[in-house]
Amino acid sequence: MFRKMGERTTVDSSARANRQRAERPVRGLVDLFAVQTDARPAFESQVLTRRKAGPVRVDLLLILSVATLIIIGLVMVYSASYDFSYREYDDPSWMFMRQVLFLGVGLIVATGLALIDFHHLKRAAIPMILITLAALVGVLITDEIRHGATRTLLEGSIQPSELAKLVVIIYLAVWLEAKRDSIGSVSFGLIPLGIILGTVSGLIALQPDFSAVITILIMGGLMFFMAGGEPRQIIILLLLIILVGLIVLQFYPVGMDRILLFIAGLIDPTQGSDQVKASLESFLRGGWFGVGIGNAQTKYLDLPVPFTDSIFAVVGEETGVIGSVALVALYSLLLWRGMTIARQASDKMGTLLAAGLTLWICIEAFINMAMMVNLLPIVGNALPYISLGGSSLNVSLAAIGILLSISRFSHKQKEESGRQTHAAVNLRRRDGRRSVSGSNRLAKTGD
Repeated sequence: MFRKMGERTTVDSSARANRQRAERPVRGLVDLFAVQTDARPAFESQVLTRRKAGPVRVDLLLILSVATLIIIGLVMVYSASYDFSYREYDDPSWMFMRQVLFLGVGLIVATGLALIDFHHLKRAAIPMILITLAALVGVLITDEIRHGATRTLLEGSIQPSELAKLVVIIYLAVWLEAKRDSIGSVSFGLIPLGIILGTVSGLIALQPDFSAVITILIMGGLMFFMAGGEPRQIIILLLLIILVGLIVLQFYPVGMDRILLFIAGLIDPTQGSDQVKASLESFLRGGWFGVGIGNAQTKYLDLPVPFTDSIFAVVGEETGVIGSVALVALYSLLLWRGMTIARQASDKMGTLLAAGLTLWICIEAFINMAMMVNLLPIVGNALPYISLGGSSLNVSLAAIGILLSISRFSHKQKEESGRQTHAAVNLRRRDGRRSVSGSNRLAKTGD
């Protein structure tokens, strides 16, 4: 009936320890079982968790923008290629059906990437970069010459330089996140980055494919900046990129000719390159509302490769200023949603990966559209989701799949964090203690 001296202290200490465990954030069902005293509340907590999980969240605006771009791309590819397909393959829909086939493959890849946790890319980053380097070396060995360059494998079916853009962004996101504590050091930050970018860019420059080289160097600099690289290192990197570019131009006379024609076109549009003059003519023909789908004339006459590099000019002629502005608006919507996903990512890898993929797609689009109106020199890159090309379409869709994965798992982690906060507050109520209003508001915000 009477407690011994010191017994009450022992009981109070045990109760206090239990309360302290309940007040710490709960990380999973294991911790929930550890702090509850019977199985029924644990079961009720699991049911409550399942009810609050809700449907899988996806970024509908991102999906809508990309789906619209794909539909526009299919329409424009058919319009721009049916004459060429008929002359070369005796089938006006040959190139269109090939694009549809690549689209099916790309959608399967994008769906698979959207369903898995993007953190699995950490383990895949090194094998992916090694495979890409091997493919780039294979391009030089097989020496398949198409349109004056050696860029493809398997009779033009695979273009490893397009894959390299995606893989470099994934690898840099993983590498920069791992080196976040030493990125300010030149020996651990700038020099390894230069080796990575230099090796990939050098192999691509030998093809040559300087649009891919420019894209990779730009993305490397941007991702290094976003990862927290020091301004002096970024300035050094930019100077090195400019120096390498000038050296390459000395061995690539076509590139220097394009720059000189670009400068001449800025002074007098009639003195620009034939491709730019034909493109400007397309936009003049299109006017505000365009001549109608399939009715463009320039694609039959002076516009080179109207279904790949020059497809934006076909869009301008057939849909006019209104259609061109709508296309820019769709890329702007994609940029907004991608950067929003990057801002809301659950960790630095997700932020770097989402921002890198989004900026890559939108920079490619900007470069393509800008060179068609002589705001940039002709470099020959594709317009994402619009231009004909299986490799470009597939890697661009893969990027969207990764973005959706980052969005889904970031939302999932926030919801789980909110449910854990709710669980901790409910446990306090079971102990007969007053709930903490601040924690409750935080949980609601997390949901």
